[in-house]
Amino acid sequence: MEKHIVKVLKTKFITHNVKRFTLQKPFGYNFTSGQATDVSINKPGLENELRPFTFTCLNSDDHLEFTIKIYKGHNGITEKLLDVNSGDELILHEVFGAINFLGSGLFIAGGAGITPFISILRQLKKDGKLDGNILLFANHTEDDIIIKDELDSMLGKNHVDFIAAPLSGKQGRHIDKTALKQYLNPKIKYCYICGPDEFVIQIKTSLLELGIAEEQIVIEQ
Repeated sequence: MEKHIVKVLKTKFITHNVKRFTLQKPFGYNFTSGQATDVSINKPGLENELRPFTFTCLNSDDHLEFTIKIYKGHNGITEKLLDVNSGDELILHEVFGAINFLGSGLFIAGGAGITPFISILRQLKKDGKLDGNILLFANHTEDDIIIKDELDSMLGKNHVDFIAAPLSGKQGRHIDKTALKQYLNPKIKYCYICGPDEFVIQIKTSLLELGIAEEQIVIEQ
């Protein structure tokens, strides 16, 4: 199995529980936006504890980046990543397909499911191909929204947040069939879904019921 030990260059919390890791990029290491790799921590006893994470940088960048939600309370790998900072090392493995971008469309993300879309949208921006793409982004509260300012800057009104429990006390919104129908239009060629399993199943079922063909729905592979 391909394996690369890379140094962590810097880390930063970008929400209350999402941590960005900037890493050295091995020579000749390539990926396509939307892809992922298995990652482990280069510390005794943790080298073989692999977890998949999606690249959030561009392949053309001179570094690698992961944007990882930290789950506390069960002593898992993401909780152990709390203690990984500049100067520490991670182990990267082979790149594999996660979300494949096939053409412009409707991106539907739940929470940390935004991560494969970050690199895809950044690449589309670099290529001048953001027009015609819409992002529907579901989160629990406003504080959970990852890179909100950047998404607003890239997509403008085509970045639509759905907040289940707004801090303002306003009524919550969910991405349901009615919401999906509002944003589907003839220009939408593909629908990309990423998030918790239950979320993906619910969204995919709704899209099929709305007449979207199975081959137009892209989920993690």
